[in-house]
Amino acid sequence: MVIQCKRYAKHRTVGSRDIQTFNGTARAEHAADVPLFVASCVFTKPARDFAAKHQLVLIDVNLLGFWNSGTTLTSFLDLDIGRSGTNRKLHPDHD
Repeated sequence: MVIQCKRYAKHRTVGSRDIQTFNGTARAEHAADVPLFVASCVFTKPARDFAAKHQLVLIDVNLLGFWNSGTTLTSFLDLDIGRSGTNRKLHPDHD
């Protein structure tokens, strides 16, 4: 697992270029099975689309609270990040 964290203002977004760069580094340089990008803002749709296509895990400001409250990291692995928007919630029966 390779994790990259970015602390940006909530009005900012993480774009596809950042996610593509992270993917290349996480996979090619570090041989990550699970590349995880955490941000204190939201991801653009192109970034989410790229992440879904390349099986990256994205945790944005809307999911950080769940993780902080005890939701297991493995619960985020099953999220369909390509279909998500900026206001999504985990299903109640997630671990």
